[in-house]
Amino acid sequence: MAEIIKFRPKVAVVEDDEAFDIYTAVDAAIRDLKDITERWGEEAARLQAEECRRMLERAFDAAY
Repeated sequence: MAEIIKFRPKVAVVEDDEAFDIYTAVDAAIRDLKDITERWGEEAARLQAEECRRMLERAFDAAY
């Protein structure tokens, strides 16, 4: 008989009335990082990097 492995339910992060899971957060972070590397050294890029980091931290914390 096969062993059934239960996975943790997906947990969503709510930010600005938009819910997303850890996979969506990683996808958004990848796109953000592409933008950031194109504008490296600009204040706007630094702010975007900080927002991206906080979003990933919240998604990671909510996933566990």
